[in-house]
Amino acid sequence: MPPKAKVTREAILDAAFELAREQGFEAITVRRLAERLGCSTQPVLYQFESVRQILEETYRRADDFHTARLFDGLESAEEPLLALGLNYIRFAAEEKPLFRFLFQSGWFEGRTLEELIAQPEVAPLLALVGEATGLPEAERGRVFEALFAAVHGYASLLANNAMRWDGEAARAALSMLFEGLMKLRGRPR
Repeated sequence: MPPKAKVTREAILDAAFELAREQGFEAITVRRLAERLGCSTQPVLYQFESVRQILEETYRRADDFHTARLFDGLESAEEPLLALGLNYIRFAAEEKPLFRFLFQSGWFEGRTLEELIAQPEVAPLLALVGEATGLPEAERGRVFEALFAAVHGYASLLANNAMRWDGEAARAALSMLFEGLMKLRGRPR
């Protein structure tokens, strides 16, 4: 009888990521992971201290996947900030369970939007806002916050409903929003 194949930590995380992508993070259980890997629950429990640890590492993997999709094609885009917003919305439309895992599963509980924007991972996005707008560093966060709220709202509508992705409508809406923000630039609130 050949020895049983060892279930690796990486294989478990691959399976967890695929479950999150297909069915949502709620589907990530030790039993479902074991079924997907064709093993008992013991190898899964041996590699991780808890399901929470699996979720945390799967979340990081999903975040990395999302970030790669956000920046896809930006270097050749005529309007990189617009392309970034469209990539975010498209991600929500195409990866609904993963989008909900990343942004609607309570991982930001107790934080403010300002705290999220201050995260080091957001710095490249703020730099992109600066390049697109010419705004000084001190003002970029406010513009990004307004853009993010609108883009995230649009994306959430697609991720949580049976709405169809319409790239041209999204482009028109984001263009109008961006133009409006630029017209307001410099005006007191």
